[in-house]
Amino acid sequence: MVTEPSRTKVLEVRDLSIAYGAKTAISGLHLDVFENEIFGIIGPANSGKTSFLRAINRMDAFDSAMKVRGSLRFMSTEVASWRNDYALRRQIGVVFPLPVGLPMSIYDNVAFAARLRGVRKKQQLDEAVERCLTRAALWDEVKDRLDSLGSQLSGGQQQRLTIARALSQEPTLLMLDEFSIAVDPVTTMRIEDVLKELKQEMTIILVTNLVQQAERLADRTAFFLNGELVEIGETEHLFNGQTKDQRTTDYLEGRFG
Repeated sequence: MVTEPSRTKVLEVRDLSIAYGAKTAISGLHLDVFENEIFGIIGPANSGKTSFLRAINRMDAFDSAMKVRGSLRFMSTEVASWRNDYALRRQIGVVFPLPVGLPMSIYDNVAFAARLRGVRKKQQLDEAVERCLTRAALWDEVKDRLDSLGSQLSGGQQQRLTIARALSQEPTLLMLDEFSIAVDPVTTMRIEDVLKELKQEMTIILVTNLVQQAERLADRTAFFLNGELVEIGETEHLFNGQTKDQRTTDYLEGRFG
């Protein structure tokens, strides 16, 4: 009998509940996310997907109405017990649906994280900026105007700049929440190709309302509905009709959403 090698758990979630005042966003969530996988999360609006990402990134520290209960362990340590929020967020890159750029040049937006890590040599910073902008499918469009303000870019370009900045952190975990909303289809496909390569270096959580995007990218996919984890499984199996819950099938086939 051949025993499969154990997989390193980047996230361990047990009985996680998230509420905003009296409104429950997630209840009784139980799942694992493994090293070097793309973990897809699908589900209609208000199903708890973004709240889950916010809890991982300790956003409750900035939102007094947000209450997180249960166990959420990142790299074997409870997220709530990290003594330094910066140390946690340095390992977690986040890209939310709408771009949020820093009020500085394109170059400085991407070099910011490297400088925080202590990188000072211009050559190293230049290499990091080019590498991250290339991976975000933006380098060719901005390489001749790196000193321009990031806020002067188009919406789609600013979103790609946000992705480049997240990659510049060299995170253990990269979380993307509807990253392609402001990005054209051709560029979306280019970024998707990059994500497939990046999973060799990091774990990726991909929240998307585009079920076809989850099908293309995710190794495993979780279906959230009304704050509940309905089902989780190998993406290939779910999209080949091997679901365990009829609600999953109905969502994947577009009967609601």
